[in-house]
Amino acid sequence: MNHRERFLELQSVLNAHQAFWRPAPFYVRRPEWCAHWPALADAVLGLDDATLERLGADPEANLAWLETLLPLAGQLGALCDVPRLAMRDLPPSDAHFDWHIPGRKREQIDAFAAQGPASRAPLLEWCAGKGHLGRRLAITDRLPVRSLEIDPTLCEDATRLAARSGIAQTVLCADALDDASRSHVRDHAVLALHACGELHRSLVRTAAHDGAHSYRIAPCCYYRGAQDGYRPLSRDAALALDGNALRLAVTETVKAPLRIRQRLARDQAWKLGFVALRNHIQGEAIRPFKPVPSIWLSGDFVTYCRLLAEREKLALPETVDWARWLAAGEARRAEVRRFELVRHAFRRALEMWLVLDLALGLEEAGFEVQVGTFCDRELTPET
Repeated sequence: MNHRERFLELQSVLNAHQAFWRPAPFYVRRPEWCAHWPALADAVLGLDDATLERLGADPEANLAWLETLLPLAGQLGALCDVPRLAMRDLPPSDAHFDWHIPGRKREQIDAFAAQGPASRAPLLEWCAGKGHLGRRLAITDRLPVRSLEIDPTLCEDATRLAARSGIAQTVLCADALDDASRSHVRDHAVLALHACGELHRSLVRTAAHDGAHSYRIAPCCYYRGAQDGYRPLSRDAALALDGNALRLAVTETVKAPLRIRQRLARDQAWKLGFVALRNHIQGEAIRPFKPVPSIWLSGDFVTYCRLLAEREKLALPETVDWARWLAAGEARRAEVRRFELVRHAFRRALEMWLVLDLALGLEEAGFEVQVGTFCDRELTPET
């Protein structure tokens, strides 16, 4: 299939099966699909903890397991299968490049820099941070590079690192979403790694008129800049997405340290315990849940709930069986994680639809586009 055919097929599948991926199990006690697919619901809820951990950590294994109960899962896997992009060998980076770069981030940068042949045009690094990617390619290919970044502190760091490396790297301290920033795109090979949401989409929206030589984009954080809903980039896009749906595309946590996983588990169990308590007092309902200050998780469950109750204007009874509601939260978390296996089976399909919308937007602007992977899943910039 070409990009448009794949895009339209994904769009059809996602639109037809919204009941599986739109409702978030955190908010919906029993997703609607459970009534129509009781065998799947029973199988998911019956998973032991070891199998749950294995399937949750391995999307391909999860799709293979689900396919026995939900044949559509096999179709999703095929629609999301894209090739590895052609890579070139880069010379080893020297100590001048390595300043201030964590090991995993450096591997991401090297993988992205190695994608495709050396550019024939000067480089523009979009949302550059400290300019590591631009500096890597400037050193490797002996090309001038402009690095555009909004944060003045990061701009200062990038300027200092460029001077130490002795390369032609110009740091532009500017807002990528400002119309004036478009002038920097003309005749440049644009690089966008870690340009979140509308920061990478803005490149595509004006690509037909900006006069770029080429684009290399690794999209991420699709929900950023889409507070009022997703604005498509291509003419055939017909999938309505809000912030919750866009977050689904980037919910995977790869290689998180044990302490981070434990903290996330406790965070979710405590939230669900409070939700159970609130529903017991106020009645079952789906209510918005604003972000919780991280410092509230440094105490105990009781203090956490009291702080939340005060914020949410929830009047607590004089006596509360806190152990009961903590246990309820942990039990709900076990259910949520199992139902999320089904929802997360659509995560890659949703992301691929978003990527292909970007690709088609560039094609409609007159560019020839390749879609593929440039690094292993463990190095994905989304984590």
